[in-house]
Amino acid sequence: MYKEIHLITNENDEEVLNKIIDYIKEKENIQTKVSLNKIFNDKENANTLFLLFLDDKNVKEFFKNHINSNINIGILPHEECSNILNNYGICTDIFEAIDDALNPELLTKIDLLKCNDMIAINRVSIGDMHGMNRLDYNKNSRFQKFKIFYRNLKDLTFRNYTLTTSKEHSIQTVASGITILEHSSKLNKDSAIRDELSIHDGKLNAYILAPTSLLSYIWYLIAIFFYQKISLVSLPKSLGFIKSTKLSISSDDNLDYKIDNKVVFQSQNIELEVLKDSINIHVGRVLLDIVNIDSNNMEEKDVIKVNLLPKGELKNILINNKIPLFKKASDDDFKDLLTALKDNAKFSSTYLILMILSTLLATTGLFANSAPVIIGAMILAPLMAPIISLSMGVIRTDKFLLFKSINTLIIGIFMALLFSCVYTLFIPLEQITSEMQGRLHPNLLDLLVAVFSGIAGAYATSKDEISKSLAGVAIAVALVPPLSVTGIGLGLGNIDVIYGSFLLFITNLVGITLSAALTFIVLGFAPVMKAKKGVFYTSIIMAIVAIPLFLSFIKVVDRNKYFDELNSLKVLILNNEKVDLNIKTIDNKKDMILVNLEVVSSKPLSLLDYNLIKNKLEDTCDKKIVLKVSPVILLN
Repeated sequence: MYKEIHLITNENDEEVLNKIIDYIKEKENIQTKVSLNKIFNDKENANTLFLLFLDDKNVKEFFKNHINSNINIGILPHEECSNILNNYGICTDIFEAIDDALNPELLTKIDLLKCNDMIAINRVSIGDMHGMNRLDYNKNSRFQKFKIFYRNLKDLTFRNYTLTTSKEHSIQTVASGITILEHSSKLNKDSAIRDELSIHDGKLNAYILAPTSLLSYIWYLIAIFFYQKISLVSLPKSLGFIKSTKLSISSDDNLDYKIDNKVVFQSQNIELEVLKDSINIHVGRVLLDIVNIDSNNMEEKDVIKVNLLPKGELKNILINNKIPLFKKASDDDFKDLLTALKDNAKFSSTYLILMILSTLLATTGLFANSAPVIIGAMILAPLMAPIISLSMGVIRTDKFLLFKSINTLIIGIFMALLFSCVYTLFIPLEQITSEMQGRLHPNLLDLLVAVFSGIAGAYATSKDEISKSLAGVAIAVALVPPLSVTGIGLGLGNIDVIYGSFLLFITNLVGITLSAALTFIVLGFAPVMKAKKGVFYTSIIMAIVAIPLFLSFIKVVDRNKYFDELNSLKVLILNNEKVDLNIKTIDNKKDMILVNLEVVSSKPLSLLDYNLIKNKLEDTCDKKIVLKVSPVILLN
């Protein structure tokens, strides 16, 4: 393939040089000359291979001096040439590297990255990327890794950057650091980037570290330090990404930057450019598949993923090194959401009509003991909207949202109680159905339902694409049915019904308000310091409400415990006859347990037999039992 080989080196070890020359002659019988590192004329070297046996610095200098020339280059493994070896897959065995340098299948054009008129083989690092370049990380012990993790967590700082792409697209943001890669491959173990970035697509790849919250930054550190990889497919929200032929980076003060993780340079402006297919080089055999794939690639378009980078007010917060715990929502997101919540907080005729209809529908379903009818009332009920507005008013101390949403809620509650009470007075039914009974004994589980529903409600409200899920949230939390049961209790004059059902409604109201408020804080719609007063008072109300719920929950736990104990007695032998015991329900009172028991036998039992059953059951739980027996006689 080559008529002549120039071995370019500064090496003084003649024994090593002679071995190289002898191996080339033995293999190809090609004339080989040893030369100092210098510039050659393209025309006189068209069929010549330049075999570089140099350190990283001199290889880059050789590349710079021969940009866009026609010369062909091979690389030999020099002890101070680690960057070149890693990035182009050069074999560490010198004779295998010579074989690759003489292999025409491994000859390819590659891009070069220029940074302020200097060549960067793979990487330019600006500022602190906190683990993106893990040169020595994998050599550390687990304890040292945690120390590095903590140090990065503590030392996060930001500065202003202006980034301008080849298309004159300008981005002004703040960031902790920026890493620019010319390419990346599976061979580069020092990089957290797991994507295969092309060696001749004519593009640089810039990763901008700019976490907008402490939580997003922690997630980024976990991805870097523990998963030890990131990818463009699932790029952490703390990272922005730019793919372009050129990139200009500037700041108010001098920027510290490194080229290939070597010497630190300083400049106020950093000009980066990829010189497409500017050098002909024989890569290592391990990159043969990448070369073949890349050689058929069309030039890619610019990619700019910077929507999540800090902007507006958040830039000023971060530049003062006050990174918020949760991400701050953008001005546009907050403006749209606040407008929607203000509309939801206002009382309207539509709200009134829906409130009345849902109440009448729920009350009918409760008397009919029909779950489908009650579910329909839940969907129709409009109460969720002003409660979510109230939660935003709580964390932002917004008087308009607070007063309007409270006023709308009070009117809705009053109308629900009024219409369900009047409905009950006119309907000739007084039985407490199982659907009513199920809403008379709220406990901590009901509070958890309200909390999760509040989270879902706030999240769905803040995201237009999932706002339709509010119907499902309304079904889960069931706001109107408890109010309807309270109205029924008022109509029947039943204090127990009034207390239990209204406690369930208050539980839902407080649980949704607090959890929705906390969700809005996490989503960045209010600063923690501003929200803490409203959250504190709402938490006190929830704590007060939680007291009877906790006591009720303890009763549920005790009832389940006694049910399991009593249910352990399934079969008894009475008068040489088998008797099956099926416990239907139990009611745990203070000094006794009321047991609804089904007794299955082949013949009628006497009062003495039932007393024996009662005594056996009392032995299993050490508590007085009152039986309500439903006998079942099996006839053979």
